[in-house]
Amino acid sequence: MQIDTLIEAFDKGLRTLWAPAQTVRPVPGQAFDDVVLGTEERRESIAMMRINHCGEVCAQGLYQGQALTAKTQRIKASMAQSALEEGEHLAWTEARLKELGGEKSILNPFFFVGSLTVGALSGLLGDRWSLGFVVETERQVAKHLQSHLNRLPPQDQKSRAIVSQMCEDELTHAKRALEGGGIALPKPVKMGMSLSAKLMTSTTYWL
Repeated sequence: MQIDTLIEAFDKGLRTLWAPAQTVRPVPGQAFDDVVLGTEERRESIAMMRINHCGEVCAQGLYQGQALTAKTQRIKASMAQSALEEGEHLAWTEARLKELGGEKSILNPFFFVGSLTVGALSGLLGDRWSLGFVVETERQVAKHLQSHLNRLPPQDQKSRAIVSQMCEDELTHAKRALEGGGIALPKPVKMGMSLSAKLMTSTTYWL
């Protein structure tokens, strides 16, 4: 692997963690009026959006890692495009957290490095495995996002609009990866991914 590729990856990681995220598409839900949330409702909305923001940090790590070790240029380009699209989700959740007066998770660097490592390793296994990780990741993320819609306060329409659009996009990414040749992962791998996700959500809810 060339040194300039590693430098570029390091730069992307720094920007993911500390630079303001950018979006081409408008942030969903901006047409809704601001509402005053109660203390508990606001706390729950902040926690849900912090989890979702950390999830998007993980997605950046996963896709960037996969792009580093992908076997073909087609998959490298696909992973780079997915990272770009997930970057919009990063921007949306970051913006909503700021509006709610919340803070990003202090654990973001830890989960980014872990996801980057998993992504790089899956890329080394081959493109079909790498795409399989995308399929399973996006399906699990979509499932989590659906559960968040059940937990977000009904009147917090701005947060709900963001999560709804994210869920739709994640399922699209999963479909694209499956059609691109992604294989079904072994059950132990799926379970390990699920446990990792539970660790992330349970810790970033508070931190």
